[in-house]
Amino acid sequence: MSAAARAGGQSVVEAIAARGSGPVPFSVEFFPPRDAEAEARLWRAVRIFERMNPAFASMTYGAGGSTRDRTVRIAGELATETTLLTIAHLTAVNHSVDELRALVGAYADKGIVNLLALRGDPPGDPLGAWTAHPDGVEYASELVDLIDGLGDFHTGVASFPEGHHSAPDLAADTENLIRKLRAGAEYSVTQVFFDVEDYLRLRDRVVAADPEQGAKPIIPGLMPITSLAGARRMTELSGSRIPADVEERLARAAGDGPEENREAVRAVGIDLCTETSERLISEGAPCLHFCSLNFAKATSEVLERIGIDTRGALAPV
Repeated sequence: MSAAARAGGQSVVEAIAARGSGPVPFSVEFFPPRDAEAEARLWRAVRIFERMNPAFASMTYGAGGSTRDRTVRIAGELATETTLLTIAHLTAVNHSVDELRALVGAYADKGIVNLLALRGDPPGDPLGAWTAHPDGVEYASELVDLIDGLGDFHTGVASFPEGHHSAPDLAADTENLIRKLRAGAEYSVTQVFFDVEDYLRLRDRVVAADPEQGAKPIIPGLMPITSLAGARRMTELSGSRIPADVEERLARAAGDGPEENREAVRAVGIDLCTETSERLISEGAPCLHFCSLNFAKATSEVLERIGIDTRGALAPV
């Protein structure tokens, strides 16, 4: 294990707290690219966001470990070749405990001590039945335990404002989140949502069920919608929803033609994400986490509207 992992490093919670009383901290999520062209686009976005000084940046993990080697490599490059505090996603899908240990070690060797521990979705059908690897772990809380036993890591988990699609009800979903936090997770990052009330009620449920765990940050996941078809597809795959009033505004912008009016949808999507961000700030959200889809412009526009200094960030790298 690397010296960085043994000695520890700044955590997400510390990075957020270090921002003090200034503008709300923000963070950004990237995903592993599939080819060289997509990787070049990713790095253009990385360099733009780097100049905006996010609290942290995360790299997602391919479904079923399908992009494992590329994910580890690029996460390592984010950690070693940029100024970004890097969080690597780690899922239990299709991995034995030995493989998970090896992956944690691979991240540690690159100086990454912040991990987001996820059970993950079944490959091929995100909403399908979950089956654990015969030599793996069943629950994300077990993955948190596993990581905790391997060194001085800082671990976060996922949370679901609308409830996870497989949870029988919100109470069971809340208890599952609390179980992960009690296992040692320091914070959670939510699934992308479009109704602030869902986030606020999640926060209320956790505090009511366990005030100690409810004191840990619940970081809202946001995404500026630039395509109505894309947003609908994303919510179908995640088991979440687009609220009726949001759907109506986007559909009105999309128009009735054979192709949606992408420019109009994008404008409404930026407005919606700005409104959501402003409400979350007023409600005391600890940080705003933006799913970038490896593009910078839409998120940058939202950040500028809520008072984050983006001057010069979109200038050519």
